[in-house]
Amino acid sequence: MPKAPALFEALPSQQCADCPIRHRAVCALCESDDLAKLEQMKYYRSFEAGQTVVWSGDEMDFVGSVVTGILTLTQTMEDGRRQMVGLLLPSDFVGRPGRSSAAYDVTATSDVVMCCFRKRPFEEMMLRTPSLGNRLLQMTLDELDAAREWMLLLGRKSAREKIASLIAIIARRDSALKLRNTGNDLTFDLPLTREAMADYLGLTLETVSRQVSALRKDGVIVLSGKRQVTIPDFDRLMEETGDDADGGYPG
Repeated sequence: MPKAPALFEALPSQQCADCPIRHRAVCALCESDDLAKLEQMKYYRSFEAGQTVVWSGDEMDFVGSVVTGILTLTQTMEDGRRQMVGLLLPSDFVGRPGRSSAAYDVTATSDVVMCCFRKRPFEEMMLRTPSLGNRLLQMTLDELDAAREWMLLLGRKSAREKIASLIAIIARRDSALKLRNTGNDLTFDLPLTREAMADYLGLTLETVSRQVSALRKDGVIVLSGKRQVTIPDFDRLMEETGDDADGGYPG
């Protein structure tokens, strides 16, 4: 397996208090003293779209959070087939404390900025700082819920429902990062190309394009330029996902 490309030069440091993902990242529950300790072990790195952050099985000497952009987690089978198994959006955590090597290929789908922490000091701080460990546990459980939701999406939903679900997931995350409620005229930039959406959803490019166009034609979404999406009515979009919003059994 080839080595991952060399990282770019470290970006200028940024104060944790000014970080755009601070309220959702692994450091969200940290007090000022703990943030000061994290400042001493952190550094920023950028990756170009298409660049591999780390290959599966390679040693990871850092963990960190996605600040901007999107990463994909991919697993390769023995016969060379590849399956995208996860998306990492802004504020998501990369790496696993206590594990020396990467479990998946991690690749930048768009240009990415990461806030990285040297792994050993971070692991040591987790043992002394309950708020850090508690927040990472919360994020891990959220990731487990997301994985279960994705099992349903891939296994049971139609192509239209898959596309609507993915757009809804990204819209909710964008709103949470910007501290907005999901509602009318929700506008955001879709961070995935249609090719990437097809790979992630197990669909053909033609199917993705056809279903996106159908959602646009039916007024569920409005497209502007290459990536900008507006959702006029979020409840209408959720109806298209096929999810049972009231928690009961389908009639």
